[in-house]
Amino acid sequence: MPAPLLSISTDTDLPAQADCVVIGGGIVGVSTAYWLARAGQKVVLLEKGRIGAEQSSRNWGWCRQQNRDARELPLSTRSLDLWEEMMRDCGAKIGFRRCGLLYLSNNEDEIEGWAKWGRFARAEGVDTRMLNAAQAAEHGAATGKPWKGGVWSPSDGIADPSSAAPTIARGIEKNGGVILQGCAARGLETSAGRVSAVVTEKGVISTGQVVLAGGAWAGSFLHQQGIFFPQSSVRSSILSVAPGARGLPDALHTKAVSVTRRGDGGYTLAVSGLAKVDLTPRMLRGAAHFLPMFAKRWRSLGPGGVQGWRAGFDGLKLWELDEPTPMERMRVLDPKADTAVIAKTLGRGRDLLPALRDVPVQASWASYIDSTPDGVPVIDTDIGIPGLALAAGLSGHGFGIGPGVGHLMADMLLGRAPITETGQYKLSRFDQSQWGKVSDF
Repeated sequence: MPAPLLSISTDTDLPAQADCVVIGGGIVGVSTAYWLARAGQKVVLLEKGRIGAEQSSRNWGWCRQQNRDARELPLSTRSLDLWEEMMRDCGAKIGFRRCGLLYLSNNEDEIEGWAKWGRFARAEGVDTRMLNAAQAAEHGAATGKPWKGGVWSPSDGIADPSSAAPTIARGIEKNGGVILQGCAARGLETSAGRVSAVVTEKGVISTGQVVLAGGAWAGSFLHQQGIFFPQSSVRSSILSVAPGARGLPDALHTKAVSVTRRGDGGYTLAVSGLAKVDLTPRMLRGAAHFLPMFAKRWRSLGPGGVQGWRAGFDGLKLWELDEPTPMERMRVLDPKADTAVIAKTLGRGRDLLPALRDVPVQASWASYIDSTPDGVPVIDTDIGIPGLALAAGLSGHGFGIGPGVGHLMADMLLGRAPITETGQYKLSRFDQSQWGKVSDF
């Protein structure tokens, strides 16, 4: 069963022209289009399937600063404010709340790692509080277990993955933008070496600016343009339980399992980092770029199968612009959840939190989480073709920082002062070795 998702109706007529076309209707794509529309741009957002139907509705819903890579932290902090601003403009169904995030551990090395990050983050103005054993037990009373320590980050929060992206999409329309669902972008046309149009399955849109926010599909699309984007995806399986549990933290992380309150009162259960590697043609081609990340994280990754290969989202084949593409054959990536992972996650959740033991499973699903070799996104307007920008490779962090990524991309395109530094997000950084550059968080 796929993850719950708010369904919305959007435009059906293809505009002939736009100031900017955004490709991809996940949290990054809708946020980018939203901020551009707010600035008065004539924006068209293209989504091959449904708004928010892939990773943007299948994640935990965390919006955090805690344990962020230093390169992402300023963007994470700014995104929290932007979530609040977007909710004021677009509506409460975004579901953002600064409920605080709770981390608990009985591993002294893990606790020391959090403390080290906290010393850095507090110097950057982040409110992150280390918990001793007594404080951890108090905050984690719902577990009924002793803890050596933990972290409480009160200014962090959660939003609702089932409705956030569709609700922001309605904000795009409110501000004059156009959204087309079920309309795949097949490729680009250029004139004098720069972007002049987007070719879609329904026709051509003339434009001088395109933002590719295609998530796991981005690398394959760029391959059609002769641009190499090192990108790899893993298949993550998680589940939700029905409403009914009482007295649980809104957002709790432990090494065994993480639990997050959903908008309907149920809870999402997941094991951080636990995923399967489904081989794909582009993954094999770019494998050398990912060796440093694999060396750090191999214990949590397991061999997958051929689901990713068959899905066609990460291929090397060049397609014709006047014929159906892989995006039209696979409108929504909806891989099968790993039943063993789901059973393990549920068992750990019920062992950690007794209040979950009598609450039935509501749904389970899987998703492909796309990553860059260093675990930090690419947000770049200079990737090889003038007029083509890239916002992808969010590496499992995209939901929380999506509003900031979209705002930063709008800043760059409009020539405004950016909300944070941009150099750390350039695609060209992957021209260098990635050893020693992989985030620990």
